[in-house]
Parts: sequence; structure tokens; C-alpha cells
Amino acid sequence: MRKYIGKAIKATIINVIVALLITIGIIGCIYLSFGAEIDQAISLVNKVAIDVENKKVEETTINEQNQIKNYPEYGTQYATIEIPKIDVNLPVYFGDTLEILKKGVGHSSGSYFPGEGGSIIYMGHNSTKMFRRFSELQIGNEITVKTSYGEYKYKIYDMQLINETETEKLPIQKEKEILMVYTCYPFNNIGYATQRYVVYAELEK
Repeated sequence: MRKYIGKAIKATIINVIVALLITIGIIGCIYLSFGAEIDQAISLVNKVAIDVENKKVEETTINEQNQIKNYPEYGTQYATIEIPKIDVNLPVYFGDTLEILKKGVGHSSGSYFPGEGGSIIYMGHNSTKMFRRFSELQIGNEITVKTSYGEYKYKIYDMQLINETETEKLPIQKEKEILMVYTCYPFNNIGYATQRYVVYAELEK
């Protein structure tokens, strides 16, 4: 019995070695036949990986003329907004879809970016985790927007209750950097609301 088991183990080891040698031989033949193509494919993969890595480091920047390079992609977070008076510290996303507003504060794609010198329009839900405490804000309170390319401080100078159709109350202009942040009103409203509570803040020099 022991002799039989010994022969079986020896045969198994031999079979494994033979299979390994055959596999090495097949791989060698494939590389000899298609070596150039394999090297080219590997080089292409490496080039794609390098290109992707280079794109990742192309961060949003702004020059002395207030011109932004490499705008953030729609739907991505590029900043945070802080309002110490009401303990707000929220992510800001470029865009204003319902999906974006579920994640944080939306930035109207029709308005300027912080640092560009024009109107900036932000919006957020009136939930307890967002802008429910907007009624506590006062003239003179500060709002800080920290972007990937710089930090900007704004001082509140006005608050207004407007109808959703009064778009002229959210003017887009390039003469002065104004941050307009709004939420639905009443603050404890659940569901669709036709009024907006807007906070107006000017960039501090």
C-alpha cells in the first residue's frame, strides 16, 4: 500500500513538472511570435495611464486678471461654504440639479465663479442640515467660500424675500463680485415652495 501511494505521489509530481514546462514553452512561443505587439500594447496602456494621471493634476486655477483656467466639471465639488453665524459648513458643487442639491449647495451654471468679479448664485435646501436657520442671519455677518484655487470672504449687506419668478432679483452682472445665496421659504416648508429667501453678500477687499 505504501509502495502504491509513493508511486502515485511521484507520478503526480512528474505530471505537475511536465505541465509547468509545457506552459512555459507555450508562453515562450507566444512571446516569440507576438512579442512586438505585446510590447506595443503595454506601452499604449502605460501612455493612457500617464495621460489620466496628468489630467488629475490639472487643478482649477485663477490668474491676476481674474480668469479661471480648468473650470471644474459639472456636478463636481470645487468649494465649501462656511457661515459661522448659523453653523453652516457645506460642500459646493458646480451645477443646480436635484441630485446635486441632495448632496450639498448648488452653484448656478449661469453665474460667475468666486474670484471672477461678477454675480455668484448659490442655492440649497431649507432642511435642518442646510439653510433652515437663514432667518437668524443679519447684515454684517460673514460668508466664506473656500475653493480649490483660493479663499474668498463676503459680508452680508441685504436679505430679501422674493417670488421664484422674480429672476431680476438675482441679476447676473460683472461690475461687482456679489454672492447671492438662497433657499426656499417658509423655512419649515415641506415640498414645493414658490418663494425664495435670498442673502446678498459683497466680496470683502
